[in-house]
Amino acid sequence: MRVWLLERGRHRDAVLASVLAYAGLRPGEALALNWGHVMERTLLIERALSHGEIRSTKTGQNRTVRVLRPLASDLAEWRLVCRRPCADALVFPAHDGGPWSRADWGNWRNRVFGPAARAAGLAKARPYDLRHSFCSLLIHEGGTVVEVARQLGHSPLMALNTYGHVFDELHGGERLSAEEHIRRARAKHVSVLCPPLTERDAEGADRAAKTLQRDSGRYRVRTSDLLLVRQALSQLS
Repeated sequence: MRVWLLERGRHRDAVLASVLAYAGLRPGEALALNWGHVMERTLLIERALSHGEIRSTKTGQNRTVRVLRPLASDLAEWRLVCRRPCADALVFPAHDGGPWSRADWGNWRNRVFGPAARAAGLAKARPYDLRHSFCSLLIHEGGTVVEVARQLGHSPLMALNTYGHVFDELHGGERLSAEEHIRRARAKHVSVLCPPLTERDAEGADRAAKTLQRDSGRYRVRTSDLLLVRQALSQLS
């Protein structure tokens, strides 16, 4: 889905899909994120968007969520594309710069998410379903019920009732880190979006990396993702 969205120039939507799938946020939580909630290694979840208004989370409790390195790169690149907005700015603003309305969400779900999901062979998927991907990634790398529940903002009992079959299926199987799963999935598609770097590209990428490390403060971008390298170069050109 991310690749499909990026191919169509929908960078915001691709990063939103990454946050839902790689951090397990509820859609309303993702749409209420501001840049001050994006830490170096975690996301602070303390509010959610509901019917166009930003309120407390569904459970009324705050939590922190681990930021996987591929997602950290996605967010850092998106912040550069947004010209380094202030901490109070929404990570995923509506087209007018404010929170999404109920109509905005319905349009996005039907006109953006729906086609992307169908292109990925997930005709009946909902945006909320991407949250389950994050849970499966955590279980596959060996996360316990308590650890998974904490990341999702669930009680351990709810996590076990919802994902017990996944724990059972993966019990005793090969453990693979969530980050490695994502890297392998992305490696299958990078050649479609980015042909091999030329010598000129490599020189430009090196200059871009030095500039980003110098200028972007704590949002440093160090990535081997060729798509991100090319996007960074376009922003610096």
